[in-house]
This record gives sequence, structure tokens and C-alpha cells, in this order.
Amino acid sequence: MASTQDAWYISLLGLAEHFRTSNPPDIKSCIQCLQAVFNFKPPQRVEARTHLQLGNILLTHTKNIDLARTHLEQSWCLSQSINGFDDVKFEAASVLADLFEQQGQPTHSKPILRKAIELSQHSVYWHCRLIFQLAQIHATEKEYEVASSLLGVGVDYAQISNAAYTRVLFLLSRVMLLLIDKKIQEVLPLLNQAGHLVESWVGSPHQKEYLKVFFLVLQVCHYLMAGQVKSVKPCLKQLQQSIQTIMAPTWPDDDTVCGGSVGGGESFIWLSRQQLYVLVYLVTVMHSAQAGYMDKAHKYTEKALAQIDKLTSSEDGGTVVCASGLSAGRAGRGGAALAWRLRMALVEHAALCRLVAGGKAHALHEIAKAAHLLRHPPDAQCAAAHTPQLHCLLGLYAMSMNCMEAAEAQFHTAIHMSQERDLWMFAKLNLAIVYLRGRRDNDLAQIMEQVRPEALPAYAHGLRAASYYVLGLQAFFQARYNEAKRYLRETLKMANAEDLNRLTSCSLVLLGHIFLSINNSRESMNMVTPAMQLASKIPDVHVQLWASAILKDLYRLAGDTERENEAYQMHCNFSQALLKDHFQATQLPQHALVHWTSGAPPALPPAGNTPSVSHT
Repeated sequence: MASTQDAWYISLLGLAEHFRTSNPPDIKSCIQCLQAVFNFKPPQRVEARTHLQLGNILLTHTKNIDLARTHLEQSWCLSQSINGFDDVKFEAASVLADLFEQQGQPTHSKPILRKAIELSQHSVYWHCRLIFQLAQIHATEKEYEVASSLLGVGVDYAQISNAAYTRVLFLLSRVMLLLIDKKIQEVLPLLNQAGHLVESWVGSPHQKEYLKVFFLVLQVCHYLMAGQVKSVKPCLKQLQQSIQTIMAPTWPDDDTVCGGSVGGGESFIWLSRQQLYVLVYLVTVMHSAQAGYMDKAHKYTEKALAQIDKLTSSEDGGTVVCASGLSAGRAGRGGAALAWRLRMALVEHAALCRLVAGGKAHALHEIAKAAHLLRHPPDAQCAAAHTPQLHCLLGLYAMSMNCMEAAEAQFHTAIHMSQERDLWMFAKLNLAIVYLRGRRDNDLAQIMEQVRPEALPAYAHGLRAASYYVLGLQAFFQARYNEAKRYLRETLKMANAEDLNRLTSCSLVLLGHIFLSINNSRESMNMVTPAMQLASKIPDVHVQLWASAILKDLYRLAGDTERENEAYQMHCNFSQALLKDHFQATQLPQHALVHWTSGAPPALPPAGNTPSVSHT
């Protein structure tokens, strides 16, 4: 029979739970009951658990972070010496480490998690979860090698512990980090190993399909990072089929897929089904944009944004633990950050597609959306990752508006801020075109040394093809036509190999211009005709404008007055549409963003309230 003292604190715990679960919850009374427990000098186990409960409640329902941290620290300190007290001990360590990370103090998180990992080797669930969490912190700090090494430890531990599903999760997580770190040579063997494990899977068919989606997302990203738009098509198609399978109404919930109950060795997922669904839309948009299918990219962007709206309005947080190591209660914060990142990536692609299609006012509308998102980032990492990309987009917009000084300033800002080599190279290639158009030969020569094809990474197929195009453009401006043709044929070869339609159309129209310049009308027509057809399909209004001007001259030289007039009319139509759009964009208050080069984006009227910009 419980002593009077035991009865007191047991009653207080029961009363605290009653207040917590009341409708509405009475959090103040709940906290008072839990604090009263300490007056009865309860056993160490009860004291440690009560400190953990108080820490969690204060974190969830109040802004008293310091007091929450104190309770969590006491729980972690008390529970370390208690054997067989895993749920309190390791949850206290995990929540405390997460709190320190949220406060920008990851150096305090790391020793706590390392100690907890050391103590948890007997518990498959906690050991794996804490490894995921520590690896996530190192990855956030861009300490990719340490994070990758930890995930490698997780792969081996999960294999020894017969946690086959979690082993593949660790392996795929490691592949993801290597992709982020651009360690492409190390990616392929691990990706192949993971692919073999998924293909030969003999366990739960639901787990197999989930792992297959994770694997295919990474495979698609691997191809898209390289600009291999054609090579990616088979695995992108597989990914789209797999995501339809796991989104079917008959598919079990995430809890069931990852083991049926929290606390087992396989109670982990990478992303929820709904998050994966949006991610597959995003990689499809990326593929369409790279391939030059702007209308298709726009269609999928609209669908993906609608899914994100559903995702963020959903109240269902789930009960699983994500592979980042955060429990579902705190996964909400990570989920909000992920939704923000997905939305930002989609808006960025939408702006890029609008610019290609010649809709500068529409593009500015999307850029203003991105700027608004950047004013309210979920964390500093999100802002740091996407601010250089927004400056790059503004540089492209300024180029399209012939605001060359603003374009130069934007590209320099992006280069200065970015830690992503691919974005840095993309910005420099566009800066080279700015210098070309301004006849700034010395600046051009200096920057071209840094972005010549042989200076670019072997994996960057698309960027290398673009570099050859810029070299061809430079040679054309300097009337070195044979050299220009050589570079452009290299671009065409690379672009055709991977269906990079925009580069193909740009190279064809420039070759057409070169052949016209050397009075080879036949070859010029052979280049410009497919360029116009491809540009119409994309659509790329700037290439269409360029090609129609060349066609007009070719028909004039051939004495074909009727077709010359048709081409002239076509050229006038494109020119007038672009001029009208140009004027419309200059009248928008959001145009002032081209002068923003430091700090957070300036506050501007919401783009959605601009009456002159259509949302179609």
C-alpha cells in the first residue's frame, strides 16, 4: 500500500494530467501541481520525470524558456545515473539539445547528444534517434563530414541490430548529405548500394515503397544537379508512379509504415507522405524548368503551392519521429521550416519561368512573393540559403529590363553572399553576359577565367554547356566567327544530349546570326527555323524576337516579300508585347527591389494587391 507521502505526489501527478487534458487546458494549474510534487521529496525517478514534464509543458505552452531549460537540465542530470530509465533520460537529452539548437547554441547540444549516444547503445530506438539528431545539427552547421561519419555509424549499428529499414534510412540520409556537399564521386557507390537494398527488400511492402520514394528523390536530384534532364526521365517517371502509390486512400498512415508504434527500432521516417508529395511536385517543376517546358513548370508549381497550403493548414502533426531525430511535437517547427523552403523554391522557379517566357511583370510578382517570404524566415539558415538566390533572380530580372548597373550589383551581391558553388558559377556566367553587353573586355576576360568549361566541376553538365555558350557569345561580339561556331557546336552537342532546350534554342539562333553575318543564308535558315520552333514550344519570347528579326533579313535577301512582311509583323508583335510588359513592370512598386543589395528585403506593398498584374 502506498505511503501517505506517495499518495500525495501520485495524486498531484494525476491532478496535473487532468488540468493538462481539460478542454480548454488549464496549464497554470497543471504547472502548479507539478511544482508542488517537489515539496514531498519524491524518489529520484519521480523527480526526474516531473522535471521533464515541466520542461516540456513550459516549452509548449509558455514563453518561459529559461525555466524550461532549467527543468530539462535537472531531469537530464538526475536520470543519467538511473538504470533502465530510458524514456525519461534520453527524451530529456533530446529535448534539451533541441532547445539549445533553437536558441542558436549548438555547441551546447553536441556534448549532451554525444553522452546520450554513449549511454543508449542498448536501446535501438534511442541510439538511432539520437544519432539522427546529432547528425542533423552537424549538417545544419555545414559540418558535413562529421555528419556523414555519424550516419555511417548509424548504418553499421542498424545492421548489427537487425533494423533493416532504419539501416537504409541512414544510408539514404548519408547520400543526401554527400549530394548537398557536392561529393559526387562518393555519392554513386552509396546510391547504388541503397538502390540494391531497396530493390531486394523482402520486408514490409509499405516500407519498401517508402524507401523507394526516398531513393528516387535522391537519384532525380543527382541528375538535376548535373543538368542531365534527359537521363533523369526514367527515374522521374518511376518517382511519380511511386508517389501516386503511397498517396492512395488505401495506403496506411505513417505510423504503420515505420513500425506501428513509436519506440521501436524502426520508428522513423524521413518526411511525411504529404511532404513527399509536395517534394515530388518540386523536382518535377525543376525538371520542367531545366528542360524548357515553362507552361508545364507553371502548372505543377500551382498544384504544389496548393498542396503546401493544405499541408500548413493541417492540424495533424502525427506521432512518428522523423529521421532528423525530432519528436512529433517539435517536428512541427521543422515542418514549418520545410514548408517555407518548399514554397520558396517553387516561387523562385516560377519567377525564373516567367522571365524566360517574357513576362517581366509576372516575374516581378513572383520575386516580390519571395522577398516577402524572406522577410519572415522560420530560421537564420533558411534566410542565409535563399537570400543569394533572390539576388540572383533580381539580377536576371534587371538584365531583362536593361538595368545593367542594377544587374551587376545583384550578381555581385549573390556571389559575395553565396556558399553554393553552383549558384556562384551561375551568377558569374550571367555577370559575364552583362560585361559583354557593356563592352567591358577587361572585366569579362577576368571573370571568364573563373567560369571556363574546364574550370567547372565535371558533374556540372548544364553549367559547362552554358559556359561554352557564353564563350561563343563573346567570340561573336568580337567577330571571331569560326571560334564562335566551334564553341556553340559544343554547347549544342551537350544541350542536345540532355534535352536542355533553352540552351539549344539560344545556340541555334546565335549560329543563325553568325551565318547571316558571313552571308551564308542557307545555313542561317537551317539554324533559325528550328530555333524559332523550339522557342515557340518553350515559350522563350526573347529568342522568338531575335529569330524573327533574322528571318525578316533572310527573306529580304531571298526577295520573298510576303514572308519578309510576315516575319516583320511577327517581330513587331513580339517587340510590342515586350515593350508593353517592360513599361508595366517599371510602374510597379516592387521594381524598387532591383536596388536592394543588403540586409532584409525592403517592405513593399503585397504583390497580390497589384491590380495591373494578372495572376494567370
